Amino acid sequence: METTRHFVATIYVVNDGATLLHEHERLDMWLPPGGHVERDELPHEAALRECREETGLDPELVASRGGVVSGTARSLPEPQQFLLEDINVHEGGAVGHQHIDFVYYGRVADRTVEPTNEDEAPADAWEWFTPDELGARREELPDDVVEVGTEAIERVGRMR
Repeated sequence: METTRHFVATIYVVNDGATLLHEHERLDMWLPPGGHVERDELPHEAALRECREETGLDPELVASRGGVVSGTARSLPEPQQFLLEDINVHEGGAVGHQHIDFVYYGRVADRTVEPTNEDEAPADAWEWFTPDELGARREELPDDVVEVGTEAIERVGRMR
């Protein structure tokens, strides 16, 4: 069986020691803002666009950028994590669909969630999680979301 892979971008948005998650209706799991990288955009642009569409928030990326600048190349904001995620696993362990996920961290000045697209989850579907809350709800949250969410909160907190 051939595995289909899509490029996606995710952003863990942080404000005052907490990160923003919602229970994704189709995937039935708690996730931060994110989605597929469109043909005409770069991964960090996709993460920021998805965040604006899904939450109405406009985060500032917390990302290093290499120093390469030439007539033909330039460095991009570096993702904090680069993950291969199994989305569709068949009986017997064959994987039919995977996401190659550029994961960024960002900070916002307030917690007002107002999705800009009517197809998105409503504002009250989003919750802010502290590291303690991530740990306490480990049974219902994916392990990677707990780990990366906690790291995002810590890293953004150190960069004040």
